[in-house]
Amino acid sequence: MEVSGVHNPAPTPDETTEPYRWRWLILVVMIVAEIMDLLDASIVNVAGPDLEKSLGAGSVGLQWVIGGYALTLGGGLVLGGRLGDRYGRRRMFLMGLAAFTTCSLLCAIAPNIGSLIAFRLLQGTAGAILLPQGLGLLRENFSGPELTKVFAVFGPVLGLGGIVGPVLGGFLIEGDFFGLGWRSVFLVNLPIGIAALIVAARFVPKKTGDRAVRVDMAGAALVVASCALLVLPLNQGQEEGWPLWTWLSMAASAIGFVLFALHQRRAAAAGREPLVTPGLLRKPAFTVGLGGIALFFGGLIGSQLVLTLFLQIGHRFTAGEAGLGNLPLAVGTAIGGAVSGAFLADRIGRKVLQIGPLVQLAGAAVLWRELDGLDAASVSIWDIVPGVAVAGVGAGLVIAALFSFILAAVDDDEIGSASGVLSAVQAVGGSIGVAVFGSVFFARAKTGDFTGGFHRALIVQAGLLVVFLAITFLLPRKGRPEEEQHGINPETTVDGTGTGTEQHVTA
Repeated sequence: MEVSGVHNPAPTPDETTEPYRWRWLILVVMIVAEIMDLLDASIVNVAGPDLEKSLGAGSVGLQWVIGGYALTLGGGLVLGGRLGDRYGRRRMFLMGLAAFTTCSLLCAIAPNIGSLIAFRLLQGTAGAILLPQGLGLLRENFSGPELTKVFAVFGPVLGLGGIVGPVLGGFLIEGDFFGLGWRSVFLVNLPIGIAALIVAARFVPKKTGDRAVRVDMAGAALVVASCALLVLPLNQGQEEGWPLWTWLSMAASAIGFVLFALHQRRAAAAGREPLVTPGLLRKPAFTVGLGGIALFFGGLIGSQLVLTLFLQIGHRFTAGEAGLGNLPLAVGTAIGGAVSGAFLADRIGRKVLQIGPLVQLAGAAVLWRELDGLDAASVSIWDIVPGVAVAGVGAGLVIAALFSFILAAVDDDEIGSASGVLSAVQAVGGSIGVAVFGSVFFARAKTGDFTGGFHRALIVQAGLLVVFLAITFLLPRKGRPEEEQHGINPETTVDGTGTGTEQHVTA
């Protein structure tokens, strides 16, 4: 996609041995655009009561507004990276950013809950085109020690961006700027997206893709269909009493994933390029790691949603107050991630992945006690801060290191495909977490037992953490160094190689 009337600077990094003059501006644009994308995964968590008043959204509608975005984002991530390989990452980045900004406007003006859900699904699809291009573009414009510095900035900023979404969403809804209410959480993307689009079109240098790259559309369709067949009954089942079609749908989803794996093997055997390197699925540590990613992030994102629902629906917190209720989780996650990433993971290896869920379980136990001692008439955010903050620290310990240990189980030439798959599973796991935890909470909340609903959610999360803890013993003892996780040797020059899918989507 080209922006009319905008001239792109020359020379490109491939045409000169000098570092590209505007490369640091490219980093800023990538961070701004991708944080905008990641924020939208959680920024609407605090919009439930407003959506109910404005559009008549019920519990199922809210789950689709939140989880539908993550569903299409995760389902399309690997395909988005492959499209960048074929058609050029700059072109796909601009197309994805333009589509994402347009979808944000459509979400903001949605007249009913059905159209809002549809626009959120489209917004997630645009995000799947946008997100995978970021690190690929940075690889094309940075090299050596500078590239290591870029990774040091890029990862943590994006990770924190996804977690502070409810805080920002609460601020915007509470402020009710220009009387826009919940619509402002989408409209805020317009000026940011347009500015980023203009700057990217002007300063990101052109680099053609490789038209020899084949795009496996059949495989992509199987993935999307299988994900949809799984999330659909999880969202609707509780509301409709788990009729037969919900179980048939989940069974069809399992069959779809099996067909996808077979399709990938056949594509590789025929000399075509599969979306996922088939050898990855023959590595036990990587396969169980996929399960661990889905369980961990499903529990994390689902419990974060339940916390917000408990505060807003159960105790009539405003959107701003509920957003602040998520702040201890964000701060705890940042602290845990800093400790894990700075030294702990290197010193104790995979034990950091075992300490993390134990700390989370301790936080859940503290939160359980705090819930039991709450006076429903005078609930304060401070009543739950200790438990939520401790749980956040445990989550941060895991988030900062999890990808590195799973990627340590794959070969060097498989890193791009592996990282893209992990990111996709992470996003889809979050969508499943929204469906499962939302159903668990609303099953009790509909009877007025909000604390009981939260208790049940904590039990589900504890079960997921125990299974995740068991899985960690099957992962490699040491993680892969940060620069190697993106298929980069810090001593190499800029060459633009890689699949463009190496993006960790942290919620």
